[in-house]
Amino acid sequence: MITLHKSAHRGQADHGWLKSFHSFSFADYHDPARMGWGNLRVINEDRIAPGTGFGTHGHRDMEIVSYVLEGELAHRDSIGNGEAIRPGEVQRMTAGTGVRHSEFNHAPDATTHFLQIWLLPSRAGLAPGYEQRQFAAEDKRGRLRLVAAPEGSADVGDAVTLHADARLWVGLFDGDERAELALPPARKAYVFLARGTLNVNGHVLQAGDALALDRETALTLGQGDAAEVLVFDLAP
Repeated sequence: MITLHKSAHRGQADHGWLKSFHSFSFADYHDPARMGWGNLRVINEDRIAPGTGFGTHGHRDMEIVSYVLEGELAHRDSIGNGEAIRPGEVQRMTAGTGVRHSEFNHAPDATTHFLQIWLLPSRAGLAPGYEQRQFAAEDKRGRLRLVAAPEGSADVGDAVTLHADARLWVGLFDGDERAELALPPARKAYVFLARGTLNVNGHVLQAGDALALDRETALTLGQGDAAEVLVFDLAP
């Protein structure tokens, strides 16, 4: 089963300094039919105005992945991390028993455009943690690059480790570039197109569109136009 989620049907919030699109219920946007997919709970597409950001706030028992599309995102947290996240980098923060952090766009004249992703952890009460890695564009060109995988899994390699039963691939597609990915039929998958256009299993996606897949066995991606896509393999 494949369900198309159009960009225009996402929740929206405009706080002036922050413009956000919510793929699933979040904050003041609530849709009982869109509470997540498998153990994927949040995909927020956020744009932070220059010189503004999220003040210090707390999280618990969530795996939080940040993926920057444009600009920089300055991260600082209560467990001693202070990093700038740039395009091509993947950051994972394990909120666990509790962590406080801030996220800020220090640029005087550029918007930070990024994806905030929440995954339900495999268990509650984990120790807070942090990891950040860079993935070169050439490693994602015309293919799906594994960028996050469960800790201890055989395929984790140099991907960011997740304390969640989930994997995340990222790919860049243009023109005739094409890729396929086998899907475990007992699991769920989610495809989110961050920008451009892309044909996925016969569905033409525009930026912000997504496909929710249940008991499918394969993905075929191609006919892209400046496409950047995220693909999730998820616990059912």
